[in-house]
Amino acid sequence: MIVGASVLQLPAILKAKEMGLRVAVVDFNPQAIGIPYADEYYNASTMDEDAVLAAAEDYHPDGIMTLATDMPMRGVAKTSDKLHLHSINYETAVKATDKYDMIKAFKEHDVPSPWYFVVDTLEELKAHETDVTFPCIIKPTDNAGSHGVAKVYSFQELIENYDYAHSCSRHGKVIVEEFLDGPEVSVEVMVVNGKVNILQITDKITTEAPHFVEMGHTQPSRLPVPTQDAIRQVATAACLSIGIDKGPAHVEMKVTKRGPVMIELGARMGGDNITTHLVPLSTGIDMVGSTIKVALGEEPDITPTLHCGSAIRYFDVPFGTIKAIENVEIAKQIPGVKQITFTKEVGEESTPIQCSNDRIGFVIAQGTTPEDAVAACEKAMKTIKITIE
Repeated sequence: MIVGASVLQLPAILKAKEMGLRVAVVDFNPQAIGIPYADEYYNASTMDEDAVLAAAEDYHPDGIMTLATDMPMRGVAKTSDKLHLHSINYETAVKATDKYDMIKAFKEHDVPSPWYFVVDTLEELKAHETDVTFPCIIKPTDNAGSHGVAKVYSFQELIENYDYAHSCSRHGKVIVEEFLDGPEVSVEVMVVNGKVNILQITDKITTEAPHFVEMGHTQPSRLPVPTQDAIRQVATAACLSIGIDKGPAHVEMKVTKRGPVMIELGARMGGDNITTHLVPLSTGIDMVGSTIKVALGEEPDITPTLHCGSAIRYFDVPFGTIKAIENVEIAKQIPGVKQITFTKEVGEESTPIQCSNDRIGFVIAQGTTPEDAVAACEKAMKTIKITIE
């Protein structure tokens, strides 16, 4: 059973069918793109833990998973606990989806992490005026995709951004934490039989303050080897600190002057095509298939068969109405280009990029080195002509 049937879960649905499995999906949207590929469909919100459990009790799956989204992991874990399946437990799922519980676990296990405090109201925030150093980050404790995130430089700005962060919080809690200065990376992880296996380290490009939306990813990391070793150690400690004993994890951190420091992690595969596309292109490891096998209680083969570079770059275009998108087929012929996708069409609006949903499309490429992959992405993007009015 796959919790979710959107484009984010489609690679898992297709891979499971390719593996000869019978597949059920759960999604609130009856028009979700993945439903036609599944054998059974249950109309329920991926956030409704009890509804996910009820669907599973009807379907009787041998395994349950989601891909690239955080909050559905609670329904996955609750169902796994109840039906004795092969996911992380519910307590770990909560720690992996609530930034407050997560950072508490980091602190308890001495995992490098920022200073922080959590508030429920604006009045509580105002009471912390003497506790804050600037710049700092304000964000909801329980959202993703840069929703509700802002970097602020003064207490007045912190107050002004409270409503934005609070409006994106599902449970009304807002976290204020240290701004970490340095290059950002993610670590793609597969935990098998309690052992944390680092599959790849991904260099990231994000927009500037205040929202830090991801605009590019490159594998493998080009950071110095000693730095990468330290990143692996922090990622391993972070996964163990919240209790991930099986399945994938997507770990995000910054490399600061005091070394790698955690931002947050998800007990699931990374989004933005990192684990579905970039990891296989750079390592040969089928991370989607491996996640399915773990969910079924099987041991996956996570031995690298490739040592290549891979990259994704998102289009950054002016704001306005998209009038034309040209030369896409020409760009697809550029050596190394593997995929070109647009998430907005002609006639739609290009808007300021405040969260991942605002991006209009991307290019994915593979090369002998990460530099080659990036060059292929950039050549394709220069070839494509996007007209905005």
